[in-house]
Amino acid sequence: MIATALKQPALVAALAATLAAALVSCGFSETVEEFGGPAQGSTYSVKYVSARGVPDKATLKADVQAIFAEVDEQMSTYRDDSLIEQFNRAPAGTCMPMPAGVLQLIETGNALHRDSGGAFDLTLEPLLDLWGFGPRGNGERVVPDAEALQEVRGRIGQEHLHIDGERLCKDIDLQVDFNSIAAGYTVDRIIARLVERGVSSYLVEATGELKAVGRKPDGQPWRIALEAPRDDQRAIQRVIELDGYGISTSGDYRNYFEEQGVRYSHTFDPQTAAPIQHTLAAVTVAAPSTLMADGLSTVLLVLGPDKGFEYAEREGIAAFFVTREGDGFVTRSTATFEQLFAAGGKQ
Repeated sequence: MIATALKQPALVAALAATLAAALVSCGFSETVEEFGGPAQGSTYSVKYVSARGVPDKATLKADVQAIFAEVDEQMSTYRDDSLIEQFNRAPAGTCMPMPAGVLQLIETGNALHRDSGGAFDLTLEPLLDLWGFGPRGNGERVVPDAEALQEVRGRIGQEHLHIDGERLCKDIDLQVDFNSIAAGYTVDRIIARLVERGVSSYLVEATGELKAVGRKPDGQPWRIALEAPRDDQRAIQRVIELDGYGISTSGDYRNYFEEQGVRYSHTFDPQTAAPIQHTLAAVTVAAPSTLMADGLSTVLLVLGPDKGFEYAEREGIAAFFVTREGDGFVTRSTATFEQLFAAGGKQ
């Protein structure tokens, strides 16, 4: 009887009006709140729907900044006193106790490395430094000579990294760099804290990785724009509606240098120890975990337009590929991506 009555438009409207009046009379109405700032060498932003019982904006922002500080202290390769840099300076054969977050990233990296056939590797920091992209390089981006490249290749390889209980161990003198997954991990950490605080609808972004859940007070979904991989200007490739998925885009169009007409990007193929050299300009991945979306977008970018697409289709990964063709770009999506976002619209 109740279910039947609720289908009647007049009663639904009356109930809605009563609820709205009650909210107003109590001095409370749902609104979208927002804060952000600098983080991890870039910026972050948090948008959320206020709700009864949720702490004020200043409290939530303090929570988020504490998470960034913790991630920085544990995982940053740009500060000498971080835990991972202490590990990186230690000699071969070292084992060091590590917090749960660091071990989680190592386990995630190991899974991505194994499942992709080595396309993902967390030990490429010496290689990034050599080519001028890393935190310990001399800042000069040049193609290294064969002798220097051979020396560095002897100090990379995720198979030489393992976990022993709560300790992280290395068999050779290698260095770990979490830049390929740290942002996605941070987004997931921030969201977990917001949910603990009673937030149920939000859009969280850190250095380009993001996740959205729920709806705005007016019932509208959270919408995000996928950027076209252009060097000269920012342009929208596609707009999608997001609810329950993390999004990560990896591309070669922001951080690169050119030498003798050849483009060298900051994304490296662990198999060749050199920047990727194919026509895939950008790839976007959607996954329930922003951490996994972050790692998988790197995997697919390394694998390239053909092997990457085949891998994504085979594994059921929701991915959107943008490939260079002549003076323009062509796009294609995996079946899983289209099933998720077909109604999100295109631009």
